[in-house]
Amino acid sequence: MDKKDVEKAALKAGKKIIDHTPEPVKEKIEEKVKEKAKEKFVEKTEGKLQEKANEASEKLQETKEKNAQKVHGKGEDAKEKLQDVLLSVKDKLSNVKEAGENFQEKVSSSDDKEKSKNKRKIKGVNQIKKATDIKSSTKIKSSNDIKSSTDLKTMGS
Repeated sequence: MDKKDVEKAALKAGKKIIDHTPEPVKEKIEEKVKEKAKEKFVEKTEGKLQEKANEASEKLQETKEKNAQKVHGKGEDAKEKLQDVLLSVKDKLSNVKEAGENFQEKVSSSDDKEKSKNKRKIKGVNQIKKATDIKSSTKIKSSNDIKSSTDLKTMGS
């Protein structure tokens, strides 16, 4: 016999017993049965809820671990890519620095050549005009002092 068959037989027997019992006893039995049924229902419901909560917790934990692995893997990839980019930038900057140094050497060497040429062109302190060397209004030529074509010497004379 199955567990269900036993339960059915017990239920039938219980119903017949209840039919033949006096009314005050029936009420007490009914109350007891209701209390027991309520306790069983609460226990089963709590058990099912606890089981579902445990399953959800396990799934959440698994998902959390998977995501942590994905994030860690992506972080490693990003780190490698960033290092590659930084190395290429470093190479480019070293090339720029080298080109800048070469340019500076060329400019400074050409500056040295120009400075040596221009040294003769730079006026000394004694060559700079003083306030006394500047013409006053009396020293400016008037229209009478300007030579005309008649004042010019000819080749034959």
